Amino acid sequence: MTDFYDALETRATEAREADFFAKLPAHLAHAKANAPYWGKTLDGIDPKSVASRQALAHLPVTRKSELIDLQKANPPFGGMLGVPVSQLARLFVSPGPINDPEGTETDFWGSARGLFAAGFRKGDLAINCLGHHLTPGGRILECGLMALGCPVIPGGVGNSEQQAQAIAAMKPTGYAGTPSFLRILLEKAAELNLDVSSIKKGWVSGEYLPPALRADFDAKGISVLQGYASADLGLIAYETPARDGLVVNETLLVEIVRPGTGDPVPEGEVGEVVVTNLCATYPLIRFATGDLSAVASGPSKCGRTNMRIKGWMGRADQTTKVKGMFVHPQQVAELAKRHPELLKLRLVISGEMGNDVMTLKAETVGGGELAAKVKDSLHAVLKLKGEVECVAPGSLPNDGKVIEDQRKYD
Repeated sequence: MTDFYDALETRATEAREADFFAKLPAHLAHAKANAPYWGKTLDGIDPKSVASRQALAHLPVTRKSELIDLQKANPPFGGMLGVPVSQLARLFVSPGPINDPEGTETDFWGSARGLFAAGFRKGDLAINCLGHHLTPGGRILECGLMALGCPVIPGGVGNSEQQAQAIAAMKPTGYAGTPSFLRILLEKAAELNLDVSSIKKGWVSGEYLPPALRADFDAKGISVLQGYASADLGLIAYETPARDGLVVNETLLVEIVRPGTGDPVPEGEVGEVVVTNLCATYPLIRFATGDLSAVASGPSKCGRTNMRIKGWMGRADQTTKVKGMFVHPQQVAELAKRHPELLKLRLVISGEMGNDVMTLKAETVGGGELAAKVKDSLHAVLKLKGEVECVAPGSLPNDGKVIEDQRKYD
């Protein structure tokens, strides 16, 4: 029995990149021709010219936070759909609200690869405990399980007593859902003196898996791995038995960019996760998820060779208010553009409520005269007065933050 879902997982990095960028121009052309939003966004861009990561990095970023307004202006999908609605399999509504399409492709959400890494195999009975009503979570898991040939108990969320009884009676070997609900099911089974020891493996998503909770699952004989997915893109990255970060899905290309910009950051630096897919049904090109992560160095010890990321490390949207005015990461990025001698910026907001203090900390080898010029730019761009503090290169934290709100509200 192989340890890998297919040969794509162990191919050379150069072969993977060449394959993706061989397919991307036709994908961009399809998106421009069939999805009005992409036709407008990519206007003037020759798809054939996007043949490398460097070229891709020049394309505009579309942020998930924009979807609500885009879909309101042009329902139901903001003009981003690559096929007619009549050719979809399902339509969902995620919190926001944000509408999400599902195409007719087998394993449309790409989750089978992550489930396989977690040990799910043909014939394994699994209980699926993500929501099945309006939101796509349940379908993201079900599509992958069915692609693997696993029968599914569609448990959904809640009814923990009834679900514990179902596990005791039907003896599934696998659990798929959130880690917190697996804990709830195990506690309910113990309370009711039900035997749920048939569950030996789990694949969790939708929330953080604390190390202590994973250790508790291990102690109970349940090996649990994580998947990082979104309602827009499906499975983005997945954990493997090596438990050394999340391996990017073979159907996507992931970039990590400085929040508020489309500029890729160096390996290891925390930034926003930006994804480009090759999905003809719902093309998403340089789609910024709003999540923070970082690229992990080198391939996984498990033998998979694709890029690894360090998992979910927070949210990228750091917009806040200072003296009643919104301050956005994009404005900090504008300051960086005006002063290319600044290496890295961090806008720190402090002070008691009603007495906000704003300080721009800037990594640079420059000093006094430069600080005065940046201070003028700070006022011009943000329409707010603040101080500028020049600091040594490498001294600002590597946490993906460009705006840090230190104010206390209690």
